[in-house]
Amino acid sequence: MARDAGLEELLREELGQRPGLSEKAMFGGRAFLLNGHLLCGAREDGMLVRLGKGNDAWALALPDIKRMLSGAREMQGWVRAGPGAYGNDMLRKRLLIAALDFAEALPPK
Repeated sequence: MARDAGLEELLREELGQRPGLSEKAMFGGRAFLLNGHLLCGAREDGMLVRLGKGNDAWALALPDIKRMLSGAREMQGWVRAGPGAYGNDMLRKRLLIAALDFAEALPPK
């Protein structure tokens, strides 16, 4: 799967230079980690966002957001936002704030 350089740049701009933030090639794209915990990712088919198990119902109710798939397996607590969702500045920020809140509550690795 090809990377989406434009989405990667959007995520870099949105996440900024916060302490503990790193990037890694993963999921056929680029993953962003906070204190060693997966936070979100960019790949050709959309923006991946880790909201945590039981924290994703609100996002799944929105247009162009689906549960993330790893092969045929649904990833609980993860969503994939298509361009209609991540292209909306307010929605993208809302998703990333929720992902940051989840990751910041986890102990550092």
